[in-house]
Amino acid sequence: MTRTQQTPTSTGFSASSTAADVLVGRSLDGMTALVTGGYSGLGLETTRAFAKAGARVIVPARRPHLARERLDRVPEVSVVSMDLADLDSVRRASEQLLTDVDKLDIVIAAAGVMASPERRIGPGWESQFAINHLGHFALVNLLFPLLANADAARVVTYSSAGHHLSDIRWDDIHFATGYDKWLAYGQAKTANVLFAVHLDSIGQSDGVRTFSLHPGAIITDLQRDMTTAEQIERGWIDENGNVVGSGFKTAAQGAATGVWAATSPDLDERGGLYCENCNIARIAPIGGTMDDGGVRQYALDAPSASRLWHESARMTQIDAFGAPSR
Repeated sequence: MTRTQQTPTSTGFSASSTAADVLVGRSLDGMTALVTGGYSGLGLETTRAFAKAGARVIVPARRPHLARERLDRVPEVSVVSMDLADLDSVRRASEQLLTDVDKLDIVIAAAGVMASPERRIGPGWESQFAINHLGHFALVNLLFPLLANADAARVVTYSSAGHHLSDIRWDDIHFATGYDKWLAYGQAKTANVLFAVHLDSIGQSDGVRTFSLHPGAIITDLQRDMTTAEQIERGWIDENGNVVGSGFKTAAQGAATGVWAATSPDLDERGGLYCENCNIARIAPIGGTMDDGGVRQYALDAPSASRLWHESARMTQIDAFGAPSR
């Protein structure tokens, strides 16, 4: 990918567009989509939009009973038990899907956590990196044969403007020497972008293109690890829980960029791009802030993307494109 490819264009949509707006006049009949986090917040809006357009939607869920309850009135949706924090659970869900499904046209990696207190999972991995990145890394690799079986598949990973907070901390990815919940979140979101960059480079020969995105500022279950006082202090909500932050989107608007990246013909034959507001994002200027938008150059760096891929394969012992080194 070149810098000229990471350039906004005219799409006909904007920050106020909704997931339903993006799919007006579009049919997804015959397509199968998988949406992690597909029963909450932006993922739920995505599931609804895909199903309404005719797609079959699969929702992996840590709380399958709650997922089935929330999706009860949504047609053509199936729920699979899976916990991104547990690689054995990811393996089991993947084995089931490889048996039950013949192809995947779309994967939306929307599930995630933000600003979590220090938690360790698996062999001591930092939880935000492990859930937001490693769990999805494992899932997509295990299901890659289904993506390759589609005529032209797309993978869309939810990153965030939060990636501006930190590059990959190569010398201490898991925060062994002092934990900062916001730097950990930033690193995980940078990992989501780098994952898309490398998967696109190695998957496109099988017809699989990959994108990452910032959905915008939205209050959803993603903020569950933050106190009300923290959110008030940041100007996101008032004392009554009403959203008052400038520029905040509804869940339907927040889901729009992911739906656009997964389905827009404007992105045919393209990939590895970071998107925002239903468009390709610009490269963030040096000295800019996350409020200015755009994508940091370090998150698009191909050598870093390759390095992260191989490090993730080493950690998980999963790699669809070759056996990881121990």
